[in-house]
Amino acid sequence: MSVGTVHGVGLGPGDPDLMSVRADRLLRNARHVAFFRKAGRSGQARRIVEGLLRDDVIEFPMEYPVTTEIPVTDPGYNAALSGFYADCTDHLRGLVQGGEDVVVLCEGDPFFFGSFMHLYTRLKDDAPVQVVPAITGMSGAWTATGQPITWGDDILTVLMGTLPRDMLADRMSHSDAVVVMKIGRHFDKVKSALKDAGKFDDAWLVEYASMPNQTVQKLADAGDRITPYFAIIVVHGQGRRP
Repeated sequence: MSVGTVHGVGLGPGDPDLMSVRADRLLRNARHVAFFRKAGRSGQARRIVEGLLRDDVIEFPMEYPVTTEIPVTDPGYNAALSGFYADCTDHLRGLVQGGEDVVVLCEGDPFFFGSFMHLYTRLKDDAPVQVVPAITGMSGAWTATGQPITWGDDILTVLMGTLPRDMLADRMSHSDAVVVMKIGRHFDKVKSALKDAGKFDDAWLVEYASMPNQTVQKLADAGDRITPYFAIIVVHGQGRRP
């Protein structure tokens, strides 16, 4: 029996029209489709491909055991996720060893802060794995602002809102252009760091980039509300140009 392949397919920032031709072809022909989601939710990746899958597709929802319930610094967080990824990998490995191809849906690009990377590292040495790159969520966000993110020799830094405030401020102050992801409950900390770095007034908040409910506004106009998971802060570079 021939061995199947696991395809980690990047779906892009959220608009199905922004997927690659290769991603679309794999999706429409997939018999097995796997995707991550929070328990009780349909999952953003699955929503993106609604209407694109064949009628007889076999779905494998991979539900996170924890997300924000405990801090990432808690040893229980890594233990829970490590076991979860191992179980998911075992399931996928069993399918490909049985000759089945599996498409794993990945929001954004599979190799850019995505959960698929944890499956890839566990599978790549004993199962065929192919990765389909995609437009990142941050690219969708800065495009939504209608301004180039970098010019000339600008230095772009991508930061996670989960980082300590002083580290955020330091990296921001040494960069020309900045992207901040994973904001959520860290909104106030990120805003404070931007103010310390002298970049707050130039920052933009983009929510649900490229999706139907997309919003784009200056960060200073956003108030003190909690941002959704799909929120990105962008500071544009203003570097060298002709």
